[in-house]
This record gives sequence, C-alpha cells and structure tokens, in this order.
Amino acid sequence: MVTESIELVELVVKAADDKRAEDIIAMDVSKISILADYFIVMHGNSEKQVKAISEEIIDKAEEAGIDVRRVEGRDSSKWLLIDLGDVVVHVFHYSERSFYNLEKLWSDAPLVDITKMV
Repeated sequence: MVTESIELVELVVKAADDKRAEDIIAMDVSKISILADYFIVMHGNSEKQVKAISEEIIDKAEEAGIDVRRVEGRDSSKWLLIDLGDVVVHVFHYSERSFYNLEKLWSDAPLVDITKMV
C-alpha cells in the first residue's frame, strides 16, 4: 500500500517507464503550490503510446488503492492529466510537451532524483 507521496511518485515513474515514457521528470511543488506535492511530466512518441502510458499509470494506481480523482484529455491523447491527489501526472504527446513547457512554468520547483526508481 502506498502511504507517502514519494512512494506514489515511484509507482508512477515505474509504470511510465514500463511503457517506455520518455524524459520523465518529477518536480517537488509542495512549497510553491497548493495543488499537489509533486508534478510528474513525461511524453510518448505517438497518441497510442500516450494512451498506453496513461492507462498503465491509472491501472497501477488503482491496484495500489490510490483514488484516481480525475483524468483529463482522454479524447485527444495529446496531453493527459491524471490527478492522484498529492501527485499530478502530465503525459504529453512529444509534439505538445515543448509547446506547454511545464518544466519552465514550474522551474522554481526542485527536481526529484528518480534515477533509482527506474
């Protein structure tokens, strides 16, 4: 059972990595946002891959007893947002990621070292 936000980050990172998500980053936004403790950003190279990454994250979260509060963007598969409470996941199509550039928008947030999670 996932009891801490950082454990949920690890669950998401592993699920995304299993579906070959690219350039996964996790940002600790706990000190600069009331929305969540962590934002996780990644991308896939096709709409099919974006959907597969998102579905894997949702499935693994549900298996761990995590409440998937909301999923936005399922219709387009260009940018899916998965609200897991303390962790918000952004799965982009590669062509959309640089346009929205969330990493720059939240650049005040320190990055989480996820190298040992994958």
